Amino acid sequence: MGIHEECGVIGIYEPRTGDIAHDAYLGLYALQHRGQESCGIVVCDDGVFCEAKDMGLVSEVFDESRLRSLSTGNMAIGHVRYSTTGTNSYANIQPLTVRHTKGNLAIAHNGNLVNSYELRHDFELSGAIFRGTSDTEAMAYTIVSERLRVGSTSAAVINAMKRIKGAYSCVVMTATKLIAFRDEIGFRPLCIGRTASGGYAVASESCALDAMGARFVRDIAPGEVVEIGEDGISTFTDNCKNRGRICVFEYIYFARPDSVIEGASVHEARQKAGELLAKKHPVDADIVIGVPDSGIDAALGYAKESGIPFGLGFVKNKYIGRSFIEPDGASRRDAVNIKLNAIKSNIEGKRVVMVDDSIVRGTTSEKIVRLLRRAGAREVHIRISSPPFRFPCYFGTDIDSQENLIACKYKSVKEIAKSIGVDSLGYLELSDVHHLAETSSCGFCDGCFSGNYPVNPPRFTGKDRFEERIHK
Repeated sequence: MGIHEECGVIGIYEPRTGDIAHDAYLGLYALQHRGQESCGIVVCDDGVFCEAKDMGLVSEVFDESRLRSLSTGNMAIGHVRYSTTGTNSYANIQPLTVRHTKGNLAIAHNGNLVNSYELRHDFELSGAIFRGTSDTEAMAYTIVSERLRVGSTSAAVINAMKRIKGAYSCVVMTATKLIAFRDEIGFRPLCIGRTASGGYAVASESCALDAMGARFVRDIAPGEVVEIGEDGISTFTDNCKNRGRICVFEYIYFARPDSVIEGASVHEARQKAGELLAKKHPVDADIVIGVPDSGIDAALGYAKESGIPFGLGFVKNKYIGRSFIEPDGASRRDAVNIKLNAIKSNIEGKRVVMVDDSIVRGTTSEKIVRLLRRAGAREVHIRISSPPFRFPCYFGTDIDSQENLIACKYKSVKEIAKSIGVDSLGYLELSDVHHLAETSSCGFCDGCFSGNYPVNPPRFTGKDRFEERIHK
C-alpha cells in the first residue's frame, strides 16, 4: 500500500475550430504524474462529440494516428486517472459521456465523493443503469437530473453541487459550453488560463497550462462555477462559502514542482519543508540526498538550512512511472526494485541523510534503505517532509484503511525507525504543515495526519464498495 496520485483534468475552449486534440494531448502529458492507469480525450466539433480513451499512459494511448482520428473542434476535455473509487476497468475511463434528452454532456473529475454510494443507490432505485463503478458516473447522473429541471447546464451544476459531497474539481463540456467547477472546500486544485488564440484553458495544475501554451490567469475559487462559451466567460459564486482548505499533500507530493497552486510555488513549499526538518531534526552527516522526484526539493531545503552538502544519491529509471501508481501490491514491489539505484561513489563510507515525502506502509522505505546499505552507507538517517499518516483520507488520496499504516502499527518513531532499518528518523511536525505555503490563498486539509476532516467521512468506505455491493 502506498500513496497514489489521484487524477488530472484539462479543458479547452477556442473561438475557432482547429486541431484542439493536440493541445489536449500536451496538457494531459503534463499531468501524467497525477494518474497512469488510463487517459482519454473528448473533442466537440459543432456539437458532435468524438472521443478516444484507453488503458495506459498518454504516450501509449495517443500516438499520431489516434490523435488524427479525433475530429477537429473548438472544445475538448481530457483526463488522466488513478482509480480511487471504482476498479481499473475500461468502463471507468474518463471523460465520461452522457446523452440525454437535452443534449450531450461529457465530464472529467478529479477527487472523491463521500456520498457517491447513496447517490448511486437512489438513482438505481429510480431505474438508472450504470455502466461502470466510479463516483464520477453518479456525479454525471446528478447533473443531468438537474439539467432536466432547469434552463442551463451551469444552473444544473450549481444545483447538483448542493447534492454531491466531498472532493471534486471538474470540467464539463456540452455542445456549446465548457464549464469548470470546484467543491466548496477546494480539496483539489483547478486553474484557468488564456490560450494564445484568445480562448481559455482549464487544468488541474498550472504546469499543464504551460504545456498547452496558455497563460495562467487565476485559480478557480472553492465553490465557484466558471462557464465559457461564445459570449466569453461567466462566473457563478452561489456555492462559495469559505476560504477553502486544499489538500496539503498537493504541495508535499501530488503536484509537479513547477506548478503554482493557490498562489504558492510547489517547489518553494517543498524546500521550506526541508528547512523546517533541518531545524527540528538535525543530525551530523556527510551528505543530504533526496528520493526522486518529490523528495529532491525537500532535500535541497534540508541541505541549505543544515549546511550539509547536497548530492545525488539515486539514479532513477525514467522509463518506469512512480511505483506508488501501481494498484497491485506485487507490481509496486517490482517497480521499486527497478526504479532506483544508488550512486555508490556518493554514498560509500558516508553518513547519509535521505529525505523523502512520506512513509505509508514502510515496505518501500525499507527497500530504499537496503539500497543505501548495499552501496556502503555508514549511517542512514531518514527525514520525512510530512507528518506520520495516522488516519484514512476520503477525498482522493488512496488511503482508506489504518490497518496498514506504519505509524498506526508502531507506538513510537524509534520503533518505526528500527522496523525500516535506519539510524534515525524524523517527521515534519503537524504544526509546521501550515507554514509550507504561507502565500497560499487557501487553508489546508490535514485530515490524514490529524483526523480532523472538513467534511464528514462517508458511511461506506473502500475503493471497491460498488463492486462489493454488486457481488452480494
